[in-house]
Amino acid sequence: MSEIAKVVTKKKLSDLKNDKSDLEYWLSKTHQERIEAVEKLRRQYGGSDQRLQRVVRVTKRKKS
Repeated sequence: MSEIAKVVTKKKLSDLKNDKSDLEYWLSKTHQERIEAVEKLRRQYGGSDQRLQRVVRVTKRKKS
């Protein structure tokens, strides 16, 4: 049985700002592929097929 090698890449945050490869990758995908990727991540995070919860917070401002 072969073992999967773990790979970790360490980068400086300033280098990531100039790295356009992620942007170019996602711009090369269709809108449907992008939506499917977001849905897959949402299901992984939420653990179900439920929709994201909407949250509304009302705050009162001080009168000046």
